[in-house]
Amino acid sequence: MIMSEILFGAGILSAIWGVVSSIAITSFLSGRGEKINYFLLRLLLFRYVMRYSEITTRENGKPGRWYYSYIVSMILALVLVAAGIIAKNV
Repeated sequence: MIMSEILFGAGILSAIWGVVSSIAITSFLSGRGEKINYFLLRLLLFRYVMRYSEITTRENGKPGRWYYSYIVSMILALVLVAAGIIAKNV
């Protein structure tokens, strides 16, 4: 029981970090003159992440740190929550 709670908690923290990363990405794009539709942010977030990657790759030769931060945190959240579900059912 306690292991599943730890995994769920770590998954939630990872998802929160993904939200922080997405806020940083939209702030970066907004500063570069890109229009951000905050009403449809959930639907358009992947487009904004890819646009961030394109812009930072063009400027620096590789995607920015927030791109990797977002991708890794969301994958980690998915894996941790799935492991928490498995641990709870065992």
